[in-house]
Amino acid sequence: MTGDLLFSSATDLARRIRTGDLSSVALVEACLDRIDARNDRTNAFVTVCADEARAAAAAADRAVERGDDLGPLHGLPVAIKDLTPVAGVRTTYGSVPLADHVPERDAPAVCRLRAAGAVVLGKTNTSEFGHVATTDNDLFGPTATPYDAERTAGGSSGGSAAAVADGLVPLAQGTDAGGSVRIPAACCGVYGLKPTFGLVPRRTRPDAIADALPFTCTGPLTRTVADAALLLDAMAGAHPADPFSLPSPETETGFVAALDAPVTDLRVAYSPTLDAFPVAGEVRDLVDEAVGALADAGMTVERADPDLGGMWDRARRGSLTVFQAKMAALAAGSEEAFGVDLRERMDELSGVVAPMIRRGREHSAVALSEANAVRTAVFDAVQALLGEYDLLACPTLAVPPFSKEAFGPEEVEGEPIDPYAGWYLTQPFNMTGHPAASIPAGWTDDGLPVGLQLVGQRHGDATVLAANAAYERERPWRGRYPPR
Repeated sequence: MTGDLLFSSATDLARRIRTGDLSSVALVEACLDRIDARNDRTNAFVTVCADEARAAAAAADRAVERGDDLGPLHGLPVAIKDLTPVAGVRTTYGSVPLADHVPERDAPAVCRLRAAGAVVLGKTNTSEFGHVATTDNDLFGPTATPYDAERTAGGSSGGSAAAVADGLVPLAQGTDAGGSVRIPAACCGVYGLKPTFGLVPRRTRPDAIADALPFTCTGPLTRTVADAALLLDAMAGAHPADPFSLPSPETETGFVAALDAPVTDLRVAYSPTLDAFPVAGEVRDLVDEAVGALADAGMTVERADPDLGGMWDRARRGSLTVFQAKMAALAAGSEEAFGVDLRERMDELSGVVAPMIRRGREHSAVALSEANAVRTAVFDAVQALLGEYDLLACPTLAVPPFSKEAFGPEEVEGEPIDPYAGWYLTQPFNMTGHPAASIPAGWTDDGLPVGLQLVGQRHGDATVLAANAAYERERPWRGRYPPR
């Protein structure tokens, strides 16, 4: 019974709590027991707020008994990535100098999750400042996919994805600056959505690294598409602290209403490599098959590539230039933001973050302007394709999950690649701001998950969700989660 409870959809759990069929306290205790039993295997949670979660769950149950108006997430436990500030809870950014950092206020997304009734269960592991696409740091170590304790959960929201996949929590929040929601979703066999840039607000001030980096979005990691819509509805909408934030859809039921929208008129461009990445044969075979489910759901699927071609290497280097400059700026303001001057503790930073900060100090305004010009070219290429199609489908990753100790693969199908960025087909869509989701495409012969990425037109989040929900109806995956 506990296993059935922990792997129920969040949508169903929320309904049961509202009707009094399930207590929030019972659900929270089941999650805490599961964390005690399983977290050593994946290293998904780095901070567990057991006492606070029990108190919030008890308050949620009393509200049900009183007949109070209840939010859509009432009594549901949720995990928060350790890049996202939670008031009064240790938030380390995966960095040794910030091991004892405790924010004074919640991030806007956390405020909204609480307002919707969610119970914060704890913080999940990340790479240091979310700087690489795997989840590992000198403070807590690596996070593994629940499907193989020796293989990576992906990153940098790997703790959130692993926690959801392994039944430790029904819902989790992540951030995505180059694929950090979608990469771990693919590695852990869950659903991960990067919304249109600005749909979920962030406090665009240097009090959180995720807010200081460009291209960053906050998004849901869940076991079903409906659960992601539920979480996105709670987080989305304009916020006075974020000048780039967007209004949420002006409908009474928001993104949940999109799940049953017709999809038979949708046109999908399928690009197996984005004309820029080598892709492992086993991954391509699984994604080829998965794309067929889009056609089975009534969508029109055609082979077509965005015109990235030779510009992608320049675009990736330009993106790195901007990231380095932003990291250097964050370090310069770190004492005000965190009470710790990172520039005086560079020897405690990882072998990637410290050089990134040093290089960032050397970049000129001209270099940054050139980098943004290439970003515009990437936007134009993607926008041109999505001017003809409603959606773009491609693999999420070029490879299945690899060793959790590795930085990244050095080759794919015999072709040398950059282990930092040459294996994930997600980053182009952070440069453009388009919504993009990773949905389980299948499992390799070794039982490792593979993701299908579906990209929508800007502000087309509802269409992405509708298409993903139709896909899920054709190819449900919930029965493939790890042992209960």
